[in-house]
Amino acid sequence: MNDAARWSAPWIRAALDLAVLASLTEGRLHGYAIAQALSAHGFGLLKGGSLYPVLGRLEEAGDVEAAWTEGDGGPGRKEYALTDRGRERLERELAAWGELGETLTTMGTGAIRNG
Repeated sequence: MNDAARWSAPWIRAALDLAVLASLTEGRLHGYAIAQALSAHGFGLLKGGSLYPVLGRLEEAGDVEAAWTEGDGGPGRKEYALTDRGRERLERELAAWGELGETLTTMGTGAIRNG
């Protein structure tokens, strides 16, 4: 797990919904496991105050579904899963982010060459 974020806070905030959706592509995860997955991919150590509002928005939008599962000898926990709608959103928005990155790279390369 990586406590330090690889990118600036505004970039992480902008990409967080998409990153959460991407973290669920392999299956159901509870909030702490999502935070660990994001941290392992450079998003830094997220606090619950950042992550759970995102999960709530994604659930309300129908992009994820949540279900309580019983814990192994402990309290239950809420697990989140990507819905078909969420998978479609992920695919669509990943393509848009890719286009944005390509555009910025093209613009920046031209400015550097001409600068």
